[in-house]
Amino acid sequence: MPDEEHTSQFEDDLAVVLRRTGDGFAPGGGDGLVAGGVRRGRRRVARRRAGAVAGSVLTLALVGAGGAYATGALDGYRGGTDASVAAPPTVPKSPTVPKPSVVPQPSAATGAVPAADVLATFRRVLPAGGELRDAQSRGTADEMGPMAAGVYDDGRGLAAVGIGFFRAAPDDQGFSECPDKAFVDYDACTAEELPGGARLVVFQGYEYPDRRQETKNWRATVLHPDGLVTDLGTWNAPAQKDAAVTRVDPPFTPAQLKRIVTHPAWAPVLRAVPKPVEAEPSTDPSDPGADAGGSFDGTAVRPTLLSLLPEGLTVRDDGGDDGFAYAVVDDGAGRSLVQVNAQPDMGDVAGELFPAGSYETLPDGTRVAVQKRPGEKGGEGVVMWTVDTLRPDGYRVVVSAFNAGAQHEAATRPEPALSTAQLKALATSPKWLELQK
Repeated sequence: MPDEEHTSQFEDDLAVVLRRTGDGFAPGGGDGLVAGGVRRGRRRVARRRAGAVAGSVLTLALVGAGGAYATGALDGYRGGTDASVAAPPTVPKSPTVPKPSVVPQPSAATGAVPAADVLATFRRVLPAGGELRDAQSRGTADEMGPMAAGVYDDGRGLAAVGIGFFRAAPDDQGFSECPDKAFVDYDACTAEELPGGARLVVFQGYEYPDRRQETKNWRATVLHPDGLVTDLGTWNAPAQKDAAVTRVDPPFTPAQLKRIVTHPAWAPVLRAVPKPVEAEPSTDPSDPGADAGGSFDGTAVRPTLLSLLPEGLTVRDDGGDDGFAYAVVDDGAGRSLVQVNAQPDMGDVAGELFPAGSYETLPDGTRVAVQKRPGEKGGEGVVMWTVDTLRPDGYRVVVSAFNAGAQHEAATRPEPALSTAQLKALATSPKWLELQK
């Protein structure tokens, strides 16, 4: 889910929830070149996730938006979104939730678990010695999905904590993977398979990729075989953002995070999470989300990028996912991150992506826009060179290169390893046409 998790141009703004949060292209000052891509992203991906509450559970819970562990899902995990693994903002001091029972009690009529029981279970599975204050919750019948969140007080510093449940898109394995260090700066991450086939990721990272504040974000996420996701987030501050750090680390150890997120007491909640109803994709050409016909091989983006890199570069690291790929290259003068995102069917937002006067038109009708700007993820001295292209049929290929091996790290060289001319040659290569079938 690279394009949506790798911020801005690389991100669909739902991600990463464990989706490895990423540091991809990001718009500057509402730049029209990127704005359309941010809002629309890849419609194919959006449709694929139509039934999933993609994004950080806690963001969904208290802000009503998706996020990623990137990007991600946990909006932090895949190198996306700022790695905003969202957490609860300030919550009401006197939440109006019913007095909870001790064990989740599904409704006899609907099988739903009410908000009070979701909250009661959360309190039950938290480690002893602390109290959950300013609590808020939703039941399984809520259209935004079940969750429970609050401020944990163990006498060592107030800490925001929260848990949520949703369904991942089919075949979306991003929630079961640690993020790429090329995109996300973190201290530790483990991924393991649990009995029964579920995958657990325990992530110890930061709220801000550039660490402008020392707010830590530790998460545990379980991807169940049926696509259900349980996402637990904790912080070392009473709120995700704009709150002073109150303790060195979030309140729970990795072992405790695992115990909370895998506790059998959640079974009634997991059984009650509704299955998504996927709408049939529109075939109406006037519908912006309609398929134009044919198919697109997003898995081929990574090998295509590697095959198009100029000679003289050593690939130190590479990776990617459907529609997105990156490589960390070195020409002997320092590491340089190169990213590419391929997006079919983007013609309906051509005017937003390429405002008049911002691009050149090649003889075949392809629009090409070149930009040079400072990096936007906090790395000292980092610059980002971008070439964005849109072919007449709406096929967009956007490539960016940095003068560092990761955006959140300091610059390793004066300029990116690829010139804008080389980026243009890469983005306009006819090889990209082979990905369309």
